[in-house]
Amino acid sequence: GKPTLYGSLTRRGLSTEGVPDIAASEGFVVGEVTKKSILISCPHENVSTKFLAPYTTFSRIHQKSITCLDISSGGGLGVSTSTDGTMKIWQAANGEIRRLLEGHVYDVNCCRFFPSGLVVLSGGMDAQLKIWSAEDASCVVTFKGHKGGILDTAIVDRGRNVLSCSRDGTARLWDCGKSSCLGVVADCGSPVNGVALGAADDSLNLGTPEKAPSDREIGTEGKILLLAREDKNLQGVGLQSRQPVFLFAGSDAFNCCTFLSSTYILGGTQDGNIYQLDVRNTGTPIQVIHRSGAPVLSLLPYRDGFVASQGK
Repeated sequence: GKPTLYGSLTRRGLSTEGVPDIAASEGFVVGEVTKKSILISCPHENVSTKFLAPYTTFSRIHQKSITCLDISSGGGLGVSTSTDGTMKIWQAANGEIRRLLEGHVYDVNCCRFFPSGLVVLSGGMDAQLKIWSAEDASCVVTFKGHKGGILDTAIVDRGRNVLSCSRDGTARLWDCGKSSCLGVVADCGSPVNGVALGAADDSLNLGTPEKAPSDREIGTEGKILLLAREDKNLQGVGLQSRQPVFLFAGSDAFNCCTFLSSTYILGGTQDGNIYQLDVRNTGTPIQVIHRSGAPVLSLLPYRDGFVASQGK
């Protein structure tokens, strides 16, 4: 609700140890400076940020903005999608491109490795969900059923089942072995921008299925699916029951969500809020973090906290 403050940093020289001497414009203060980081604060707003030098930079993988990326469980491979229309698998150590995954029509929105690290799941604006071999770049399975672009995916346990959400307002559960849809987990009537799957706290009532689940459903019991919705709602749904567990209204469209634990979750909105909620009582957020008005685009648990990315 306040005007943005702009400032500039100027490097005046280098110390004999190779540490830059940096001056900040009015309103900003330079704190600790090392070869790898610069701490900047704005006393008037009581905020500070540490800028970290990249450990390494791969600038040749894509020509335009990177929209999604994932690293294999072993850490050896990366997969990424871009607004240049490509999806590529590359060596995480040196950025060397190993495979080009071609087959989606229009943009690819999301990509992730299966736990094995040998297979990739992707979703595109062509409303198709695809499974790829990371070894030979072949498309093993294509799922069709969504009526709009796929915006996010999740993998159930080791990957016999997978989930997708779409601009068509639905989240769907798929059987990889038979390449068929096991059901619509949720129909929100509004685009679902992001999903996250987690084990539910034991005290949470996930509801009971209206009919016995298919024997092709593997690992859906006791799981809760989070839905980051365009209509400003963050929703929890029992994966096996397909029953709503909670609905939380935020300040703007939810772009992303994640689990911190079986009880604590996060949701990020278009207007820059990060909501931390307790799934057992979502009436009032535990905290609302607002660093800037830029949209929160992705959230990831990390150690005792989390990593957030924001647009500009």
